[in-house]
Amino acid sequence: MKYKSKSDAVLLLEDGTVFFGKSAGMSGTATGEICFNTGMTGYQEIFTDPSYFGQIMLTTNAHIGNYGIHTDEVESDKMKISGLICKNYNLNYSRPDAEESIQDYFESEEMVAISDVDTRALVRHIRDKGAMNGIISSETTDIEALKEKLNQVPSMEGLQLCDKVSTKTPYFFGEENAKFKVAVLDFGVKRNILKCLADRGCYLKVYPYNTPFEELESWNPDGYFLSNGPGDPSVMPEVIEHVKKITNTMFPVFGICLGHQALAISEGISTYKMHNGHRGINHPVQNLETGKCEVTSQNHGFGIKTEDVEKHPNVEATHINLNDKTVEGIKINDKNAFSVQYHPESSPGPHDSRYLFDHFINLIQEYKK
Repeated sequence: MKYKSKSDAVLLLEDGTVFFGKSAGMSGTATGEICFNTGMTGYQEIFTDPSYFGQIMLTTNAHIGNYGIHTDEVESDKMKISGLICKNYNLNYSRPDAEESIQDYFESEEMVAISDVDTRALVRHIRDKGAMNGIISSETTDIEALKEKLNQVPSMEGLQLCDKVSTKTPYFFGEENAKFKVAVLDFGVKRNILKCLADRGCYLKVYPYNTPFEELESWNPDGYFLSNGPGDPSVMPEVIEHVKKITNTMFPVFGICLGHQALAISEGISTYKMHNGHRGINHPVQNLETGKCEVTSQNHGFGIKTEDVEKHPNVEATHINLNDKTVEGIKINDKNAFSVQYHPESSPGPHDSRYLFDHFINLIQEYKK
């Protein structure tokens, strides 16, 4: 594509901090909670991850767009981030089989971005002060006007966002004659999670996030999956009641990310908003049952309270984050349910944790016997 001259753009944080840069993507204004991802690759998967809904993505890697865009590398039907902040926004790309540039992609998705920002300074600021809302604009650099708009943006804490990304009607995924049937409660599921289950012999029926248990059960599944998704997990009491009914059946249950948090809440374990969260593809996690370490892909801004897990008679921590010792996985000893906070489908990221899908299949096989 032809090079376009960059116009001025501005980033304003909730605490009043201002960063100036250049317009990228579509010209406009975008708001959301600013979060940073430390991954060196996988920007397209990140942009389309439903768990990022309502968030402005700050990329720590210096070059974004350098290997172009490919239609196969998406995790949902469209971009789910609210906007992008980056250092170098590369119009040209090097990968031969890329189909378009990042600028073409952002324009087609009507996504606002700001580049030429000192992302190291911004990440250090967010890391010290904590996640906060922000606004980026290439329409105006009037700080006072942007402050007024930013003041209207709700906090991520207490925000229910699953209804924005979940399917509206049930749909099927995989081969109909597959060995196992798994009901998926869609809080904002990533496509590669569905692929990982389908590749292991599962025929999936994906349901809206608030589907009553009785409707899930009527399909006669062999197991239940609770997906990832955006927002605060503590503000979904109706969903939690459905999860309780699911786990009480004693059918195998596997939860990832928001699904992990929902499973924990269903057992009386509290969640909390983290200072920054974990977002990247190199987070070390220890499997407490094997002692082995996994390099994991992560994307979450909420966690479950360690003290609640430790004092719970029937819930056991199975994985911990080796950076900050937060709980990354649990199992319910008196039920057939387990979950992890991170993303074993690893798109993007290393495949160290894909054994968890095999574990779920093994539980289904054992239960069917």
